[in-house]
Formats: sequence, C-alpha cells, structure tokens
Amino acid sequence: MKQELNQIQPSSILKFNAEIATIPDIVKLTLGEPDFNTPEHVKQAAIESIQNNESHYTDSRGTEGLREAATDFLKAKYGVDYDKDTQILVTTGATEGIFSSLTAMLNPGDTVIIPTPIFPQYIPVTILNGAKPVFVDTSDDGFILSPEKLQAAIEANRDTVKAVVLNFPTNPTGVTYGREDLQKLADVIKQYDIFCLSDEIYSELTYGETHVSMGSILPEQTVLLNGVSKSHAMTGCRIGLICGPVDVIREIAKVHQFAITSATANAQAAAEEAFKNGPDDGQAMRQIYQQRRDLLLKGLQEAGFECASPKGAFYLFAKIPAQLEQDSVAFCYDLAKRAKVAVIPGASFGPGGEGYVRLSYAASTEDLKKAITRIKDYVAQNAES
Repeated sequence: MKQELNQIQPSSILKFNAEIATIPDIVKLTLGEPDFNTPEHVKQAAIESIQNNESHYTDSRGTEGLREAATDFLKAKYGVDYDKDTQILVTTGATEGIFSSLTAMLNPGDTVIIPTPIFPQYIPVTILNGAKPVFVDTSDDGFILSPEKLQAAIEANRDTVKAVVLNFPTNPTGVTYGREDLQKLADVIKQYDIFCLSDEIYSELTYGETHVSMGSILPEQTVLLNGVSKSHAMTGCRIGLICGPVDVIREIAKVHQFAITSATANAQAAAEEAFKNGPDDGQAMRQIYQQRRDLLLKGLQEAGFECASPKGAFYLFAKIPAQLEQDSVAFCYDLAKRAKVAVIPGASFGPGGEGYVRLSYAASTEDLKKAITRIKDYVAQNAES
C-alpha cells in the first residue's frame, strides 16, 4: 500500500457526523451542504438530458456548452477571462479539483503553504503526493493570512515551496478577503515561482461586499477552483471547475483525465443551465443565509461565545467560553449527548482551530432557533455545576 496513507486518517468531520447521527432528536449543524433544493429550471435541464439519451462519455475537459457557460459566468461575475478550450476543466466537484491540481503540481519533498484554520481537504492530498503541508496559524490575525506571515513561510521553505492555498470565503470561519488583502498577497506570491491554488467555491455567498477573485489579480500564477455546489445547491451533482494558465491546465488535465475520464453528462447539462440561465440563483439563498447568520450569531453571543465576523459562506467559527471544556472534540461530543446539538470540533481545521467549534447555518430557521435554546441551556447548566 502507498506508505503516505499511514500518515492520514479518514475525514474527522465525516466521522464525527456519522457517530452523532444516531442520537435521537439531535439538531445537526455539521455539514456544509445547502438545505435548499436545486432550482427547478436546472433540474429540468438534467431531466431533459436524460430523456435525450445523453448518457455517454463527454469530452474529458467537460462539454463545450458547459465550458462556455462557465467561462462567461466567471467573466461576468468576477472579471476573470479564461478560454473555454484551453483554460478550464470540468471536475467532479471542487474536491476533485483540489486533488487533480495538487497532484499535478507536487513532487515528493515539496511544501505547500496552508493558512489555518481551513477546510482540511488540502492536507491529506498534499501528504498523499509525498509533499509536506506548512501551516500558518491565522487565529491571531482575524483568520486572514497576512502578507508578512506568507512571506516568512515562503522564505523559511524557499527551496521546496511549490504552492500556497487560499480558500475564501473561508470554511470554517466565514471570513473573506477583499481586493486590498488579495493584492498584498499577490505582491508576495509574484516574487516566487509558485502557484496560488485559490478555492472560491463560496464566491456567490458573500454578505455586504462583492467577491473578488484572485484569478483577476494574479492570473498568471493562480489556479482557480469554483463550481455550482454552493451557488446553486447542487452538491450531489458533483460539478466543479478548474481554471488557470494554458500550460498549467494542460498538465492538470492529464491527472483529471486518468482519475475520472469525464464528469456525469446530465449533471453537466444541469450545470450549463445554472450558469447560463440562472447566474443569480444564489442571491435568494444568500439573503436567507444572511438572516440565519444574524440569528445564530446573536444567539451564540448571548450564550457567551465569541465569533469571527463571517462575511461569506454559511459557517460561524465560535470560541468556546472559557468556563467550558476547551478540548473541542470533547466539548462537541458532550454537547451532542447532553444538549442534542451537533457542531464540528475546531481541531478538525488545523492549527488555530482548537478551542473553537464550527456551526453551519445551512439549516432551517426552526432548527437554528432550537439549537440556540439548547446551547444556552447547556451553558447555563454548566455554570451551575
């Protein structure tokens, strides 16, 4: 067996979610999955694709219609300009995009700069490729990677560093980067012959400010990840995108081709419809998410939790009150068993995450209200004991 497998474990998030799922009447604020249904016109496109017998292999890069619709969408929304024939790949979700991109980039002994807390997918993929993750704890900087810390991390690994990962709006904190933030990071990255893997899957879910893509600021070094999972509530369709420089996409395409051949035909038809005729479908969802964010944020603060200021995605990253168990795993198991509320331990997201929990507000308002009441009662009971 591949020896690097000994260095990684199955997803701690999925493991925890499965273990608490059997608790009766539990309110789950765990997984990052929209609770909305896919828009009707998008579902109809998938149905018509099946009825038209579109059940064969497609171009490994993705159907021409989807690639064209996706590049048009990205250009209109974020000002990034990619050629549909040479600069984009359709993947089976952004997670395959992470795998194929890092596998193409990395050689054994390379290092990858990963600001944490962060969605943990990048870590095992780096290790599987014989490379080493270099963590930069952002918890003292408002969960934003500073240019100073980025430069220090690159310089400390100058002979081996191959890429820096950005994920924004960020899972698990909901924090995002503005244009000035990105420009400062780009000014550092452009000094080196490295990649910026910019995972922007939550780009349509920002609150109070328009998303700015790293691909518009540093196109010659950025490999951009996006897709329809979050913007159009299509997680099960598994359609993601990789965009970047021609020579880079050509090499990633080799990994992608041998890993999956091509994405599912009818799911690509649905994604084409989403990009082409539903570019703003996510706006109605975003408004509801913002209302839920405000509800949950207020409730947690009243219960004594401190939270990062979430400006995107659908997560709150909350600091466990000092009088409660600070081991985030132990805290989450106790909260699940005693209060019947399931949240994800902050330790799952790397250095800087311990002592925090992640709550997803991609849940009904009713469930969020129920969770707030139960969490408040749990904190009060612990205060009395």
